Amino acid sequence: MSAKLRYDYLTRQRSQFLQEAVDATKLTLPYLIRGHEEDSGGMKNLLTPWQSVGAKGVVTLASKLMLALLPPQTSFFKLQVDDSQLGEDFGPDVKSELDLSFAKIERTILEAIAASDDRVVVHQALQHLVVGGNALIFMGKAGLKLFPLNRYVVERDGNGNVVEIVTREKINKKLIANLMPPDIGGKETSANEEGYGNSEKEECDIYTHVRRENNRYIWHQEVYGKILPKSISKAPVDITPWLPLRFNTVDGEPYGRGRVGQFIGDLKSLEALSQAIVEGSAAAAKVVFTVSPSSTTKPATLAKAGNGAIVQGRPDDIGVVQVGKTADFGTAYEMMQLLERRIGEAFLIMNIRQSERTTAEEVRMTQMELEQQLGGLFSLLTVEFLVPYLNRKLDVFQKTGDIPKIPKDLVRPTIVAGINSLGRGQDVQALGGFLQTIAQTMGPDAIAQYINPEEVVKRLAAAQGIDVLNLVKSVQERQSEQQQAMEAQQEMEMTKQMGQIASSPMMDPQKAAQAAEMGQPGPEEQPPE
Repeated sequence: MSAKLRYDYLTRQRSQFLQEAVDATKLTLPYLIRGHEEDSGGMKNLLTPWQSVGAKGVVTLASKLMLALLPPQTSFFKLQVDDSQLGEDFGPDVKSELDLSFAKIERTILEAIAASDDRVVVHQALQHLVVGGNALIFMGKAGLKLFPLNRYVVERDGNGNVVEIVTREKINKKLIANLMPPDIGGKETSANEEGYGNSEKEECDIYTHVRRENNRYIWHQEVYGKILPKSISKAPVDITPWLPLRFNTVDGEPYGRGRVGQFIGDLKSLEALSQAIVEGSAAAAKVVFTVSPSSTTKPATLAKAGNGAIVQGRPDDIGVVQVGKTADFGTAYEMMQLLERRIGEAFLIMNIRQSERTTAEEVRMTQMELEQQLGGLFSLLTVEFLVPYLNRKLDVFQKTGDIPKIPKDLVRPTIVAGINSLGRGQDVQALGGFLQTIAQTMGPDAIAQYINPEEVVKRLAAAQGIDVLNLVKSVQERQSEQQQAMEAQQEMEMTKQMGQIASSPMMDPQKAAQAAEMGQPGPEEQPPE
């Protein structure tokens, strides 16, 4: 079965999820996800939502997820030596040297990521995940490539493992003219009848078919039903460049569910109320005067009268049309505020209480509460994105020679961002509360009596993701410094005592002679005790 036929077959299973994604994007970012029939180029007029709360929530949540998954200042992974495989023959000095080497490897990979557009593509993919719940990333040699939900289909087994992926994209015919087999040129018309694209246009559809066979993925590309010879490739399962991402999973479903779909009811209600408030406010803002038919004041005279003009007439004959819906507008406005608050909490938008007594501690606790809610949001992203992303990066850099070969039986990469980063933040809070409780209940002296300062420093550094190598002094270094300080103090005391002895009268011959003349005993004539 060709890739096109397989793609068309799997689109029936995708149609429900794609329609939900399109409905969600209409209330948030209308340009983000299109329908399967709207993948052609050109400008399209999109309907603008009546509210911007959904767009703000999507951008805010996607940005927080990206900063948590790929932090810009620290590493999202750490290479660690397996102590069980290392043995007891290696001392702490060897482990310190290995940690320094691993730190160089981490910096090399992080600098390469910072110089590439990986974070841009990842942020776009996270927006697709928040809105539609699905996105596909291909880690190619030129960088990351994002496939929206309307341009790929996926098939999974009962355990959620990917067994098949088919992508569809448009490409210029001139780019693949040299790659196409010679028998394709005369069959463009028949291929067009089968739905591969218009032969009169400069673009054609190219399909990429990815299949899993045992412990590896094999893929190729097809144009007009023919396989491009130079497009066949393969990769092991653990270092595959194809990353089909999901935001939330449902058992038995090959696609994920987005965050917007979970709160689509509040967004639809806010959209309807926003439209009603805007249109009602526009109607209420319109000023219309009415003049009684029996009035002596002519409507034309009233219309031509300037500001502050004096005209003849009775005020009772002239009236103003009023909507009289102030109470109804107030009810709708209060409901809008309630919906905005609920949507803001769902998308982790930080709302600070507006008052003169809002303290910094209250702001910090609010922010910490929002960050703790991230745990349930990117647990799946840590497994489906960070782990294969890191494995692929390490494999590519080892093949290109940018980093040395890493023995898999001795070194294991560990993810320290995402859900693990939140766990470290909670460790800092728990450790600080523990020390504060001891100081309050048993006194500050109890901390110095019962708490090991070295262990506290190490745990705080580990909780905040700080490498203590060559930063925190070891026990040997502190003992050596204390010994040097004691020796320096002893030398100062000896120097001081020698100075006092040298300045005494007994050590000066002139002062000793003067003391003898005055009848005082000299240094050799001291009376016996």
